[in-house]
Amino acid sequence: MKLFPALALVAAAATVSAPAMADEALAKAKNCLACHAVDKKLVGPAYKDIAAKYAGQKDAVDKLSAKVIKGGVGAWGQIPMPANAQVSEAESKKLVTWILGLK
Repeated sequence: MKLFPALALVAAAATVSAPAMADEALAKAKNCLACHAVDKKLVGPAYKDIAAKYAGQKDAVDKLSAKVIKGGVGAWGQIPMPANAQVSEAESKKLVTWILGLK
């Protein structure tokens, strides 16, 4: 019976980490990681840099979700972010919420 507490702990840890993994999986599925990485600049800024820049801004999720779908240029330099019409509004908000939660 000593095994049960260990299994419960493993199951709880998997449940806690699942949402973060699911959002990273969504970023991979929507091809976001072709231009972005969590902790380093690629074509676009690192997700952690985005989280730091928009930390504490109440409208950040809505603002950035729209940018994910419509694209944009100028916030991080002159390389444009293309529109991502394959990303739904719900998916965009899920991705942005995940990004803004990175430290």
